[in-house]
Amino acid sequence: MIKLIKKKIEEKPRRWHEVLSEALWAHRISRHGATKVTPFELVYGQETVLPVEVNLDAYRLAKQNDLTAVDYYELMMDNIDEVSDKWLQALKAIEKDKFRVARTYNKKVRAKSFQVGELVWKTILPLGTKSNKFGKWSPSWEESYKIVKVIFGNSYMVETMQGERLSMALNGRYLKKYYPSVWQDA
Repeated sequence: MIKLIKKKIEEKPRRWHEVLSEALWAHRISRHGATKVTPFELVYGQETVLPVEVNLDAYRLAKQNDLTAVDYYELMMDNIDEVSDKWLQALKAIEKDKFRVARTYNKKVRAKSFQVGELVWKTILPLGTKSNKFGKWSPSWEESYKIVKVIFGNSYMVETMQGERLSMALNGRYLKKYYPSVWQDA
């Protein structure tokens, strides 16, 4: 939608307020990838009648003109009853699309898991509070901790190397495996 608005405004930047309605109309009558239907169709239960179709006396308009007012009203009410079905179909299409995107994303995600006794680094929490003393080279992880207890839901109780236990459990996404240096004892 934003791309469409930008495209229209680039053509006539000083008359953006006049072109905005055209961009919105184009958006409302275009089929969208996620729902496979137009927003206009989801609201009114029928496809839009374009000005070109009116000028060319399209078949569906000619057919519509032959109907009596009662028959036309009944057809419109039938279409309105079908709108809820279109909503459900659109919702299912969106859910299917979200599931596909999540599945693709989750292929790249690797779950972290730690065992009792393993050494880990903890990210500096809350995020964004690290020291600016060294600028962008400031450490993002702080001292090594030892896993004391594994809690359900990827949470862990940890303690410092001196034996001081942290008061709260930490989520596994804020921990990173720590490999002691070979030169540490030297």
